[in-house]
Amino acid sequence: MSFLELGLCEPILRAVLTEGYETATPIQIQAIPHILEGRDVLGCAQTGTGKTAAFALPILHRLLANPPVKSTKVRSIRCLVLASTRELALQIGDSFRTYGHFTSLRCAVVHGGVNQNPQVRELRHGVDILVATPGRLLDLTGQGFVDARNVEFLVLDEADRMLDMGFLPAVREVVRGLSQRRQTLLFSATMPGPIAELANSILREPIRVQIEPVRQTTELVEQCVCFVPQKQKIDILATMLGELKVDRALIFTRTKHGADRVAKQLTKSGFATEALHGNKSQNARLRILAGFKSQATRILVATDIAARGIDIEGISHVFNFELPNEPETYVHRIGRTGRAGAEGSAISLCDGTELGQLADIERLIKKKLPIAFEVAGFRQADARTKDEGRGRRQHAQPFQSKSNHARTSQSRTNSSRTDLDAPFSSRGNGKHPLASHSAARPKRRRLVGARKR
Repeated sequence: MSFLELGLCEPILRAVLTEGYETATPIQIQAIPHILEGRDVLGCAQTGTGKTAAFALPILHRLLANPPVKSTKVRSIRCLVLASTRELALQIGDSFRTYGHFTSLRCAVVHGGVNQNPQVRELRHGVDILVATPGRLLDLTGQGFVDARNVEFLVLDEADRMLDMGFLPAVREVVRGLSQRRQTLLFSATMPGPIAELANSILREPIRVQIEPVRQTTELVEQCVCFVPQKQKIDILATMLGELKVDRALIFTRTKHGADRVAKQLTKSGFATEALHGNKSQNARLRILAGFKSQATRILVATDIAARGIDIEGISHVFNFELPNEPETYVHRIGRTGRAGAEGSAISLCDGTELGQLADIERLIKKKLPIAFEVAGFRQADARTKDEGRGRRQHAQPFQSKSNHARTSQSRTNSSRTDLDAPFSSRGNGKHPLASHSAARPKRRRLVGARKR
């Protein structure tokens, strides 16, 4: 369906066509008509499916179609969008400004991590649309700089991330201060129990729109797992970055310190690498993201929270340097590649102590990740001890299929060599890219995620 068929007003449609968009995505096709009708919407769709335009376009249309009664000289906030991170808030704000380019509607973004004074000055001039992170919004509201009592549209974008970051109490406090006569839109890539409860408490007879459930990870992303001891991860990651055809690579770590450490070690190995996490200043984060978008920096190491607002086409590879504690986070991570119809690769490095997380991921996505290779003997007693200490069953071989069980079992009996089960493409040079890690070169097979010649 083209945007011409969605019933958007001329200024909005002109902005969309100016940006080169002609065909709407499934989430836009399903959500926009209901939002134009004034219905509350509960949208569930993966990142990169066009959720921002799905709510921004119809909201702009309705704001233009129903101008407020001018009782005061200062504009009141008519639309409030809550976002989990400052990067995501800035991205949403840019989208509203782009789609509203041919209108007189004003949009402002407020978030933490920077001086509030410029944000306060913008609010005093009056805005129609306010995009905010919950913490800064409550802070400015408490100081009397934000009055959201006349909000007509409330949007919660990526609500599941707000749950992960502990924002739900703040979100509930924000909602309590809003008018009951509002249209509420909640979008999330996953729908855990607390988010479903929140939706039931703030939405009125919502229309549910669901595109590609979380368990169905995108077919455009080739996924695999490499079984590697923690101490060997950085060396093998550097080898992969050197041997694979990487346009842009996004590497995920669990902690800020881990992101800095990996970026520093990759830089020493000759790769132009930056780290992105919450301890970086806002100016530094914007500079790093700009460099990644322009490919001045081709490798970005990030924590999950910092990477939440990254919406960049052309990321060819996602590496899970460490597996996430929450399996839903894995889906968010790999969704950063394979966007806009392009193919992508997601490669996970799994240590013996991460087998439980791997089993949870495979249970969620309902498939076993193909094995790229396994370093013999990496599953040591520390993995069994950790799983037993958690009181969970030992996932000694959650990844094995009947076809590779015998081969993998044999490899564990020979701890003197590295078993590279499905190695990386060497692009016809006759040399195994990870040969330096192996005392005896095994049979070569194509890695899931390597580019075909």
